[in-house]
Amino acid sequence: MREIFRKMRETGRRLRSGGLDAENNLQVGLLPTSGWRQRNIDYFGNRVFPSLLSQRGGQTFAPDFGSPDIDVIGVTWIGHATFVVQMGGKNILIDPNWANWLGIIKRVRHPGVSLIDLPPIDLVLISHAHHDHLHKRSLNIIANNQPVVVPEGVGKIVQRCGFSDVIEMKYWEQTKVDDLLITFTPAQHWGARYVHDTHRGFGGFIVTSPAGRSLYHCGDSAYFDGFQQIGAHSSIDLALLPIGAYEAPSGREVHMNPEEALMAFEELGALHMCPMHYGTFPLGREPMDEPVLRLEQGAIERGLAERVRVLTEGHPAHF
Repeated sequence: MREIFRKMRETGRRLRSGGLDAENNLQVGLLPTSGWRQRNIDYFGNRVFPSLLSQRGGQTFAPDFGSPDIDVIGVTWIGHATFVVQMGGKNILIDPNWANWLGIIKRVRHPGVSLIDLPPIDLVLISHAHHDHLHKRSLNIIANNQPVVVPEGVGKIVQRCGFSDVIEMKYWEQTKVDDLLITFTPAQHWGARYVHDTHRGFGGFIVTSPAGRSLYHCGDSAYFDGFQQIGAHSSIDLALLPIGAYEAPSGREVHMNPEEALMAFEELGALHMCPMHYGTFPLGREPMDEPVLRLEQGAIERGLAERVRVLTEGHPAHF
C-alpha cells in the first residue's frame, strides 16, 4: 500500500511540473507553448482532416530479404520509424508499426512490406512507448518467443505480447543478444504513452555486429548536444535519423528538422544516413513532402549528397 501511494505522489509531482523529470534533463515537458490553440486548428484543418479523404499512397512489396554477407548491413524501410535490419546473420525489427490508424490520424502510405512477408525476426527493438513507435497489435503478431529490448519503464507494456525475454535498458547500458551488441543511447524527447506515465524511458540504439559494423537508430529526438558523444562511442556505419513532424502543433521542440538531422549526421561521424519519421503519418504541420525535399537540398549544400540515401518503402538496401 505504501508503494502505491508513493507512486501516486510521484505521478502527481511529475504532472505538476509539466511532465519534467528532475533526474533526466533531456526529457521535454508536456505543456504546449503560447499559440497552441491556433496551431492545432491549422494542423487539423490543413493536415489531419484532408488526409482522411485521400487515398493511401505507396505500395506493399514481398521482397527477397535473402541472407546478406556477415559484414553487410541490410536495411528495409517499412515506413515511419519501422525498419527490418539484417546484421550478423540476424533479422532485427525496430519500432514495429503496421497500424492504418493512430486514433484519428490516418496512415497515408501503405507499409512497404506486409507482416506475413517479413523474414523470421530474431530480435525486436523499441525506442519508446509512443503509439507511433510501439503498436501493440503489431507486436502481438510479431512476437514469437524472441527477445525484445525496450527503455526502462516500458517493459510492462509488452510483457504479455509473447516475447521470450523483455530487456529494459537505461542510457549507455549495453546488452548482448546472441552475437549482437546493443547500446541504448540518449535522446531529447519524452516517453509518456498517455499523460500520467511520464516515467517511461526513451532513446535510441546502436547495434554492433560481430564483424564490427554498427547501425544507429535515433528513435525520436529534437536536435541536442549529445550526438557527438554518441558518435564517439562507436564508429557508426549507418545512421537512421528522423526528419519529420518538426512543426509540432504543441510548439514544443521534440523532433529534428531536416537541416538539424544533417547536423546530427555530421556530428555522429557516421558514414551513411537514411531518413525516417516522415511521409507516413501526418504528425506535424509541415507539408508531407517537405521534409525529404529539404533534406535533399541540404545534403547538396553541405556536400553530403553521396552519403545520404532516401529509401523507398519495401526495397532492401545494403551498406
